[in-house]
Amino acid sequence: MKNEVSRLSLRWVYILLCTVCLAFAGVIYAWSILKVPLAEEFGWSNTELALNFTLTMCTFCIGGFLGSRVAKLIGANLSLILAGLLAGGGFVIASFMSGNIIVLYVSYALLAGLGIGVAYNVIIASINVWFPDKRGFCSGCLLMGFGMTSLVFGSILDALFANKDFGWRKTFLWFGIIMAAMICLAGFVIRKPSADVVFPEGKKKAKKKEESFEVKDMSPLQMLSRPSFWISFVYMTCLVAVGNSVISFAKDLALSTGASAALATTLVGVLSACNGLGRILTGALFDAAGRRFTMIAANVLSIVAAGITLFSVVLNSLPICIIGLCLVGLAYGACPTVGSAFASSFYGQKYFATNYSIVNFNLFAASFIATACAGLRTATDGFVAPFVLLLCLACFALVLNICVKKP
Repeated sequence: MKNEVSRLSLRWVYILLCTVCLAFAGVIYAWSILKVPLAEEFGWSNTELALNFTLTMCTFCIGGFLGSRVAKLIGANLSLILAGLLAGGGFVIASFMSGNIIVLYVSYALLAGLGIGVAYNVIIASINVWFPDKRGFCSGCLLMGFGMTSLVFGSILDALFANKDFGWRKTFLWFGIIMAAMICLAGFVIRKPSADVVFPEGKKKAKKKEESFEVKDMSPLQMLSRPSFWISFVYMTCLVAVGNSVISFAKDLALSTGASAALATTLVGVLSACNGLGRILTGALFDAAGRRFTMIAANVLSIVAAGITLFSVVLNSLPICIIGLCLVGLAYGACPTVGSAFASSFYGQKYFATNYSIVNFNLFAASFIATACAGLRTATDGFVAPFVLLLCLACFALVLNICVKKP
């Protein structure tokens, strides 16, 4: 009995370790901070730097899709070690780059993005099996860690960049080494629960609102053949685009409305915190009100977030901008939970891991909208046009959302 309790207690060590790992891996969401010293030293344009964010999101999606496949071939432990070496190695290589932006694209976007995508998928899949009685809590902790990187590390990174004895090169170098070490440590430590481990029974909750259709297990090919998938995919792409685009230029946006450099960095962290909080709150809403209501609520929140942030730009109001950034973070945090709820509610649990990784390719598509917003910002020398585009996309998503009724 004591051995059983001891083995069960390992799950708390695992979830703590992996939440920290994902906090490091979530550095891709701190791009508006990381890009600042690169723009200053190399003179790269907003569009060129936005393209790096787009490519990173693309390789992150590909890494997430490959994560489950790689884990089946070589196991979760070796997959995490490989992911750590890729992610950390990308940062280390980037720390030595000169003025060739292709090196940034290959090191940061390709290697680091791919490694982080693999680590994200494998960690979530590996830890969820330890919490059959607390799946919502487990996913919430892991996703919160991934979404709150800017809050945890934003000010530290900004201070290290400004330190003449350290600078961005040493920061990239050591951050990459530490991130690789943490993810590889998870790869060495994490084990599957043995067959004799008895998990506590989960608390019975009030039954959430049922779907109006029978949920059937569908393979990825069956899912891709359904019009409902493509309508929902475009809907989620539009919502993700709002958060993705704002994350890529959040610090510049805050500066444009009168924030100091220190406050702007802090606001990127606040956005990150709201991103993490949004993931937990949306999960609770889904449990209480069901998928349909949650998808509509997330959509309305995105419309309000884009509208208020646009209003702050037009009025050049920092207080309204702060409110807008908080709402954008909450709305963006809702997206992963909505995607997960959609995949499981419409297409069942049998092929959930692969189906969900395909659904997550909305990040891939949305990242190109982020690049388009950066281009609009450069062309118009302001943020009004980008936010008009994002507001229109959020409204269009609501129309598509209403059309999605059954698989």
